[in-house]
Amino acid sequence: MSSPALRRALTDPGEPPLRPLPEEVGGLLEKLAAPPRLAAHLRAVHDVACTLADWLEKRHPEVVFDREVTLFGAAVHDVGKTIHREELSGPGSAHEQAGYELLVSQGIDEDRARFARTHAAWGADVGVEDLLVSVADKVWKAKRVTDLEQALVDRLAAATGQPPWEVFMALDDALERIAAEADGRLAFQASHPVGD
Repeated sequence: MSSPALRRALTDPGEPPLRPLPEEVGGLLEKLAAPPRLAAHLRAVHDVACTLADWLEKRHPEVVFDREVTLFGAAVHDVGKTIHREELSGPGSAHEQAGYELLVSQGIDEDRARFARTHAAWGADVGVEDLLVSVADKVWKAKRVTDLEQALVDRLAAATGQPPWEVFMALDDALERIAAEADGRLAFQASHPVGD
């Protein structure tokens, strides 16, 4: 049975309204007695990842990516903070490997668990899904990271044959629209406690 504070973080609609996490993830967070603030953060990033996936499917239907895996990755990317709770309100990267190991220990296959590790590192070997989760994890709070966005632009330009500048302009417009609602997402996250 989850705490009332965690249940609220998982079900409160938010303003602007946030989509619910995948049922599997909500159940996992309840099982792990996740901090309510973590659940709120995961909902905010998951919601932005949904928006980015919608944009990608509409703007570049020829780009092949796994939408379900992307959204799952956004919904669990920081699950390691159930172990490293100090990283909920302070810096740190210990949650990345810990989150991956935690997900695998809970029966999540490595391909889906990888987002706990890849959301903060976007080398050449990561897929479009990983880049979308990483971008969502930044832009939800209106943070723009040039090299990360460029990696996504390069990947999309290669997949579509469009000039990189054209891909950049469209992505930049989409990210600006998302960033414009960051205050609401930040307020939603802050309204949920770090502990029970």
